[in-house]
Amino acid sequence: MAPLSGSRINRSRQPELEADFHRTPSLGFDPKTEVGLIRCLAHGYPTPLARWHCHEEYELHIITETSGKAFVGDWIGPFEPGHVALCGPRLPHNWISHDLPDEGVNNHLVIQFLHSPVEKSCAEIPELGDVLPLLDRARHGIEFFGISARAVELWNKVKAAKGLFRLAAFLEMMAVLSKWTDYRLLSSVQMRGESNSAELEQINTIVNRISGNPEKSMSATELAAELGMSESRFSRFFHRATGNTYTDFVNQVRINRACQLLMSSDRYIASISYEVGFNSVANFNRRFLEIKGVTPSEFRKLAESRFGGYSSYVRSGNGQPEAATKAAE
Repeated sequence: MAPLSGSRINRSRQPELEADFHRTPSLGFDPKTEVGLIRCLAHGYPTPLARWHCHEEYELHIITETSGKAFVGDWIGPFEPGHVALCGPRLPHNWISHDLPDEGVNNHLVIQFLHSPVEKSCAEIPELGDVLPLLDRARHGIEFFGISARAVELWNKVKAAKGLFRLAAFLEMMAVLSKWTDYRLLSSVQMRGESNSAELEQINTIVNRISGNPEKSMSATELAAELGMSESRFSRFFHRATGNTYTDFVNQVRINRACQLLMSSDRYIASISYEVGFNSVANFNRRFLEIKGVTPSEFRKLAESRFGGYSSYVRSGNGQPEAATKAAE
């Protein structure tokens, strides 16, 4: 069956890029004269901060009340009180609450920080290097489990401190998160890395090729021949490095790309399935359901609600939150 060439009219689905001028004390941010490496704030709903957006900073989120759906990159999943997540630079995100009381609620604790100062400090202070693997994972979004009480305690410690004491409290929080083993990545596949740097370079080359052109991915047999390996050796090599079989990895990359297209355009699902490399719409639908837990059409409907937030609150009139979908951020 040939791919459909037609598509619906595209419309903007891009996240808003948050800039410094958005960050005023009236929204919960520290005064600019007091801001160093670490921004620390608490907010609830209604707030202009509640929208589908991204920014240059890493952002740690701790949800203390309400439940609903979280949107991190192309990942959509539930959250409830105790939810802790770390988002990397320019990773779009939003939290939509479904059980918000009419009077609103203060439910969101946040810490923001930039990559460059941390990276430069790691080059001069080797002990800080422990945080770099955490930051690398955060570029895909991380959800932590079983850490809520400790995270709130550390957030309060950072919020109450100034100067060197705030930096020390922040580093303690980063140390705890960097060693926490009960977590999952949200928007992509985790690379585990190889002890052999030559092998790691080979894996990175393969992964970059797949990620850049998922629709043109070579077969495992072709890649094995290119690397001078038997197919069975290549399969073990790839699984050891990525935690996935080659076929599963390619399917996940293709589905992640499809999610981006479903979220950013109104193109036909069939057209998207062929563009990302599937030869059958039925196979695409089946793999999508296996990986995402919903069908492509259901995913698109869920993704539409990521725009819920302050603008929805304002449109509801008289300052009353809308009943169907409300945002926590």
